[in-house]
Amino acid sequence: MVRFGQLVPPQPLHTGLLASEHTGDGILVACGLACDDRGNEGGVLRQGRHSAGLIRLAALAALMCAVVVACTPLTGASHAIVNPGNHPAGTSAERVAGGPAGSYVVPKGIHKIKHVIVIMQENRSFDTYFGTFPGADGIPMSGGQPTVCLPNPLGACTKPFHDTEDQNGGGPHGLVNAVADVNGGKMNGFVEQRDLARGSCTNQDNPACQGFGPADVMGYHTGAEIPNYWAYASNFVLDDHMFEPVKSWSLPQHEFMMSAWAAKCRNQNPMSCVNNPAGDYGVGQIENAVRAELTTGKTTIDLAWTDITWLLYLHHISWGYYVQDGWQPDCTNDSAETCAPVKQSWNTPGIWNPLPLFTDVQKDGQLKNIQPLGNFLNAARSGTLPAVSWVIPSSNDSEHPNNSVHMGQAYVTALINAVMKSPDWNSTAIFLGWDDWGGFYDNVAPPTVDINGYGLRVPSIVISPYARRGYIDHQTLSQDAYLKFIEDDFLGGARLNPATDGRPDPRPGVREDAAVLGNLIQDFNFDQSPRGPLLLPTNPPSDSASIPLYFLGKPPCVGCTTVPPGGLPWSLAK
Repeated sequence: MVRFGQLVPPQPLHTGLLASEHTGDGILVACGLACDDRGNEGGVLRQGRHSAGLIRLAALAALMCAVVVACTPLTGASHAIVNPGNHPAGTSAERVAGGPAGSYVVPKGIHKIKHVIVIMQENRSFDTYFGTFPGADGIPMSGGQPTVCLPNPLGACTKPFHDTEDQNGGGPHGLVNAVADVNGGKMNGFVEQRDLARGSCTNQDNPACQGFGPADVMGYHTGAEIPNYWAYASNFVLDDHMFEPVKSWSLPQHEFMMSAWAAKCRNQNPMSCVNNPAGDYGVGQIENAVRAELTTGKTTIDLAWTDITWLLYLHHISWGYYVQDGWQPDCTNDSAETCAPVKQSWNTPGIWNPLPLFTDVQKDGQLKNIQPLGNFLNAARSGTLPAVSWVIPSSNDSEHPNNSVHMGQAYVTALINAVMKSPDWNSTAIFLGWDDWGGFYDNVAPPTVDINGYGLRVPSIVISPYARRGYIDHQTLSQDAYLKFIEDDFLGGARLNPATDGRPDPRPGVREDAAVLGNLIQDFNFDQSPRGPLLLPTNPPSDSASIPLYFLGKPPCVGCTTVPPGGLPWSLAK
């Protein structure tokens, strides 16, 4: 049973003007780009196609420049979370408990990272965003043309194709769909699963429900549609073998993100929990929990197993879980592609906000650390970020089909700009990820780890002043690696291990110590001087035929930190 405390939401955020500044990389950028006082907001229609020539020139000029003053100064009160990790910034290596051998050496310099931020977006496979990124393990090609062609029950096989649409349909992405998409390692079930799911479409605005053209699960984007994501990958680290930790949908993935497990529990005793990778509660139960919380302030679903915040609490490490108010970014029917919108709030449980239902969070008094998104932005501005942050979007900003890719990229860019402009930047690591594959094609079969996963490949970018420059990490990784990095940095290698964590549960193994799991420490060079920020435009050029008119008439807004509002009616965000 959960009852939330009251936090004062932050004051509205406002915008300013860009100036000419000299960056840490020695680049001088004069930005005469004005933002209005709504911070790149407004508009109810959709913008027409940009000029192709201007797109290429502006993208090249804007995306490769770093500036340190942007359009949006942050204002407003912040509910700060104190006591970030109090580690020395020393350079000596240390041996910690954990790993298959029982202990291992944490490379020198990891404690230069005092702030870890996990930004989790929605429903994209690696190949749909980075399948043609130079040097990555992407879509099989010959002479610039895909060599794969997947069976299509409705006719000829379907090849991957460049999809310039800003809204995509995707496909079903539950446990059964993951198994069918992988198809014993053949990686050829995506189109068939998409066709089988067409009957579940209820939103005729979903382009994948129109029945025209090729199924867009085989579509891929390039730097022409997602220039900022490609710029981050080019300048920092792209993990091209990052797998979802569980072969399932958003709810179990978010439980894995916080706990390295998904289960269903009979009561508040951790030992009552039973492994359940399909999601611990069936269709509608999470929606009912949200409605109960909104109407009564209570809900009766208990996630009783142990999550990472328990270890952070024991070690006195600060954390925050920041949720954008608006709409939930996924359907509680994991095999459906669209659904009626369900409210999402920082103070109500949901598919992307399961943390309030964890009994350890309730009992150790940490519910107050689940906060509105504005508090994250204010903490970045004031240099009071907690040691560990998770940042969760609303549906409009999530990139979940059929939401706008351009708008989701703008949201992420604003968050990263805010961190890069923060006094905390020089001691921060950002892990940018997408929770599951969303039914989109990917060509790499997941490795077998245990009964739960791994799931399909998803995009992952590591951004930090200590990140290696332009590096593609080919290690086998899952989002368990985010937990592993947090544990090594702040917890002395302590694991979510029933034998040692003080709250034993019957999980099938210690995921962070899986022999196949690589280590994100390889993505850093702690011997280099901290790199300056790479501030990017929240409204970059795009070759999509249309993007939300929220952006119509607005400048690129390099370095801006105003996120698109999560509570817009869907008709205004399309």
